[in-house]
Amino acid sequence: MMNPIPRKDQPTRKQKLLFMATCICDAFFDDAARAAVEVLEYLGCEVVFPKGQTCCGQPAFNAGDWKASRQVVRHTLEVFKGMEPVVAPSGSCTAMLVHGAPLEFEEEEDLSKALDLASRSWELADFIVNTLGVVRWEGRFPHKIAFHRSCHSRGSGTVEAALRLLSSIDGLELAEFGEENQCCGFGGTFSVSFPNISAAMGNLKIDHVTAARPQFLVSADMGCLLHLGGMIDKAGKQLPRLHLAQVLRDSLKNGGLL
Repeated sequence: MMNPIPRKDQPTRKQKLLFMATCICDAFFDDAARAAVEVLEYLGCEVVFPKGQTCCGQPAFNAGDWKASRQVVRHTLEVFKGMEPVVAPSGSCTAMLVHGAPLEFEEEEDLSKALDLASRSWELADFIVNTLGVVRWEGRFPHKIAFHRSCHSRGSGTVEAALRLLSSIDGLELAEFGEENQCCGFGGTFSVSFPNISAAMGNLKIDHVTAARPQFLVSADMGCLLHLGGMIDKAGKQLPRLHLAQVLRDSLKNGGLL
């Protein structure tokens, strides 16, 4: 595993930033992207949306087709070039930019560009807490939630930052459940290549979560929410899902702050 990419000087509040909406937001979770932008603008950031953005390159990277992945990443390097931080409402996409892209470019001429983008890329909660310095979230969200810690958030400040923000929201109760740090079983192409194992992992996760009787399942990764949500709905269980950004946004609205 590569060493963590050293981050550039941390931006200050009211910082201009480039927003990566992600493919899953585009296809399934458009409100999560909208909520992330509202949250960032509430914090005083100038959010710029590069219109030429496509994918972070992770699907091909995880499938082992690094040649195809590099084509996608090279486009991303061009679209998100500059000095501004790049913020995504996705631990998975951020992990690809910070760790995956530099790994697959180790022997490529564009390695310096990949390292530069890695140094400027942040997951939303990590950015809010560890760059903007926001450690307490205003607003109100009077519900019990279960927070899923995604595998791709490991090695970053995402989980700790998300839990710090969530635990500070008035009325919000964080549910404790068994095997909190275990994988949901999705893993992108893993769920296709090994469907039985993936389903068993997902069902185990769902059993632990539902035993805690939360009102919402929340995560900073939409791939996990998509996978678990499909299994929850197929089983006929009632457990709404929200992206972290939606909880932050909705708590501001409930508190009359947005």
